[in-house]
Amino acid sequence: MNIKKNVILIVGPTGIGKTGLSLRLAESLPNVEIVSADSRQVFKMMDIGTAKPDLNELQKVKHHFIDIVFPDEYYSAGKYGRQARRKIDSLFQSNATPIVVGGSGLYIQALVDGFFEREVFDSLVKEKFKKIIDKKGIEHLYQKLLQIDSASAKKIHPNDAHRIVRALEVYELTGQPLSEFQQEKSTPADFEPFFIGLNRGREKLYQIIEERVDSMLRQGLVDEVKKIQQSGYTSELNSLKTVGYREIFDFLNGKIDYDEAVRLIKQRSRNYAKRQLTWFRKDQRIHWINVDDYKGIDVLTKHVLEIYDRHKQQ
Repeated sequence: MNIKKNVILIVGPTGIGKTGLSLRLAESLPNVEIVSADSRQVFKMMDIGTAKPDLNELQKVKHHFIDIVFPDEYYSAGKYGRQARRKIDSLFQSNATPIVVGGSGLYIQALVDGFFEREVFDSLVKEKFKKIIDKKGIEHLYQKLLQIDSASAKKIHPNDAHRIVRALEVYELTGQPLSEFQQEKSTPADFEPFFIGLNRGREKLYQIIEERVDSMLRQGLVDEVKKIQQSGYTSELNSLKTVGYREIFDFLNGKIDYDEAVRLIKQRSRNYAKRQLTWFRKDQRIHWINVDDYKGIDVLTKHVLEIYDRHKQQ
């Protein structure tokens, strides 16, 4: 008889407490290993600004997909989806309990539902499109994408240079629209996903996000970015266009003052949390939990374990 492979996935906006919950669950479930689903924690050197688990937390529970590539290395949702499925399969084979934790919606989609990603990549083609943006602007490329792949274009914000360039790169290298490949290659994972979505009142969430930014700055975010810059990495890299890093780069490069950098980080972090919630709310499989309804992490963890047990018995 095949044993049902259940995987807990903890999702939700930045700063909501996903890491804390996962670590508490690891104390109650057997042999837990955490599979990160964060598109920025994969990058080395980017520690404070991505709120990676600290050394103590990493020693308590084994984590995967943290610090696996350098900021200038290519990494994608599709690549993550393939690698994370293999990792989860190996964890089941070794009788470990995988818990997926993260707020990157595209990474979660790639892992659970499948997401196209052939090994289609050409830095020269990518650079060509970036030069076109410099000369003619992002709107020119967006209009080009609308003509050749309107289905993809309609899912991409007109100012999202990274995704626009990626869609055009795939089309140029393969002759097929990205949207067609995505439909062809979406194969669900062979495990049973159990989604827990964390949320709380907007004002409280925004307050926590702003306090978290202040904490990151006290921990040394500016020095972290200085070190990254001194290592030869620039703010032009997609990995470093992340909220928290691009603003500090602009501050260090004299484009904005410190107070403005802090204001922008807080504003854009709030905006990011809102986008995360918009993404995840579309997924009807997610069991939403309002963190404000529970007095402390112990009560919350107990509730999650109870609904997870009920799920396994279905």
